[in-house]
Amino acid sequence: MYYSSPTKSVAFRRQLLAVFACFIIFFASDLSIADTTSKVAAQKDEAPQFQSSTADYTIPNVKVIRQDGQKLDFVKELDDGRPVILDFVFVSCSAICPMLSHVFSKVQEKLTKDGQKYHLISISIDPENDTPASLIEYGKKFSAGESWDFYTGTREASLVLQKAFKAYKGDKMKHASLILMRSAPNKSWLRLDGFVSPDTVVSEYYKMIHAD
Repeated sequence: MYYSSPTKSVAFRRQLLAVFACFIIFFASDLSIADTTSKVAAQKDEAPQFQSSTADYTIPNVKVIRQDGQKLDFVKELDDGRPVILDFVFVSCSAICPMLSHVFSKVQEKLTKDGQKYHLISISIDPENDTPASLIEYGKKFSAGESWDFYTGTREASLVLQKAFKAYKGDKMKHASLILMRSAPNKSWLRLDGFVSPDTVVSEYYKMIHAD
């Protein structure tokens, strides 16, 4: 009969425990890697998705009403010497508009901090309900400053502007996320279709003004 020595038995158990410990460490590490990989994939899937393009638009000189109640020529508001960043919103919107306005708020913060000249323009696609007073209140929710203006007016004027910028979807509830920017009069517009972050808008703004 074969008897193992106590020394060999202890050594074997130690080896077995070491192998088992390595297996546990490897398995835990593998889970950690898998978890990290899945998180990265999820973040990638959740990253803002947008399409960038350039376009030229013929902008009609319609009358609009600014949030301070002044009735103005829209083209003159565009061509005041500042780079323009423009979107379409409406006060009662609960999805895309607050997101766009949040982006504008952060863009405003960053460009102001950098000492940049700019003009943020938000055009109402629900002018029948969006009064100058309601636009002021809406702007306050997003800390709109002096370089950010909101415009309303007649339904016809709003439709003309939406169609001119290829933003008309037939109904305000089909409103899509769209940001447009232009460095100066007679320059092409940069069009950002889709969900875009404030940092991306600022980055595109600087690319635009430096290119021109």
